[in-house]
Amino acid sequence: MRRAFPVIYTRDVERAVDFYAGLLGFEEQYRFPAHGEAGYVGLRRDQADLGIVHESSPQQMIGATMGDGPRFELFVYVDDVDASIESMRTAGVTVLRAADDMPWGERVASVSDPDGNPVTLAAPTAASLP
Repeated sequence: MRRAFPVIYTRDVERAVDFYAGLLGFEEQYRFPAHGEAGYVGLRRDQADLGIVHESSPQQMIGATMGDGPRFELFVYVDDVDASIESMRTAGVTVLRAADDMPWGERVASVSDPDGNPVTLAAPTAASLP
């Protein structure tokens, strides 16, 4: 099996899973351990996979610690950027950039995940659709 996917380091696995599953439509595929407090959760949305792991994992596995600033940016396509941003704002998510049409033909906005990492939401603009 050949594939690659990002693994997100987080201070609170369940909180991050709630964000990515509850607000962005990812579905839980795997949890370790299966019962009790999860150290790792695998998520999927269409053909995209995402791993969520406790911040202690990189220290245990490779001797690295998680920094304080953003550690990645995730770019997620949604059906309606404005509706997605509004539902996230209602859920208390920090909006980093309001929705705006870009010259390359997408509407984009950015929010902060529970650990302060930027998540950009995007959809093609009506003008860019065939």
